[in-house]
Amino acid sequence: MNDLITKQLIEKTINNISATYSTLTDECKSDFAQAAKVFSVEKAKILVKEGQNADKMLFLIEGCIRVYYLKDGKDISDWFAFENEFVCSINSFFLSIPSPHYVQALEPTTYLEISRETAFKLMEKHHCFETLTRKTITQITLQLQSRIVSHQFETAQQKYDNLLKSRKDITQRVPLSHIASYLGITLETLSRIRNPKNRI
Repeated sequence: MNDLITKQLIEKTINNISATYSTLTDECKSDFAQAAKVFSVEKAKILVKEGQNADKMLFLIEGCIRVYYLKDGKDISDWFAFENEFVCSINSFFLSIPSPHYVQALEPTTYLEISRETAFKLMEKHHCFETLTRKTITQITLQLQSRIVSHQFETAQQKYDNLLKSRKDITQRVPLSHIASYLGITLETLSRIRNPKNRI
């Protein structure tokens, strides 16, 4: 993308964030636009590796990202993000510690990026950006809390049904093995749920 197209895309994306999440002033939008960057990556690109200092917050313009970790050599999906959603390695971004997660693009993905340092400066200067950050963190926290409750109290079928309610197209965009690990079930169990005829 040339500089003009990139600038227009950044401005359009920030206007979308303002309209969708929390209203930003024109001055804040201008400062945000000057600090933000846009990147496009290919499918399967690893954006963050375990152990890295992941000090970037991403807002997805197009594509899908998976946040996952490795436990005893097992790949476990922890979070999926799609268009118009924020994503980062939460622990690393907010606590300035090495990331326990990997962050990977599951599709060709375009995203707006802002650093932790810049985000904090914008929060200090603009109350509206602080409000945006608070609302974003609250939304992410509620999503993660909902997932914890799901793992504790719902059956495999309920977990899958609720996932489809929140993201109808997820099985077309995310490999079933990643969905199974996200739900905390085996791929075989997921296959039985998806194909009632295969149930015993």
